[in-house]
Amino acid sequence: MKLSAVLVLVAGFLALHQDFWLWGDATLMMGFLPAGLAYHVAYSLCTAGLWAAVCRWGWPSDLGRPGSRAPEDGNGQ
Repeated sequence: MKLSAVLVLVAGFLALHQDFWLWGDATLMMGFLPAGLAYHVAYSLCTAGLWAAVCRWGWPSDLGRPGSRAPEDGNGQ
């Protein structure tokens, strides 16, 4: 993934997190789940999917492979 696409998606998800349009909604989903809570359940699942996609396609290809060296930490170890 390109960095700009990731930043746009994360910014969009940050904006969607502010669900001010559901503050006064007393609707129950499935008869027991308040609309705001149902929104946050769906939001959390979508956010997990976003981060899974970022890790899948945005992770550097040379990290985490057997035999690859970790970067030096500056202590000579």
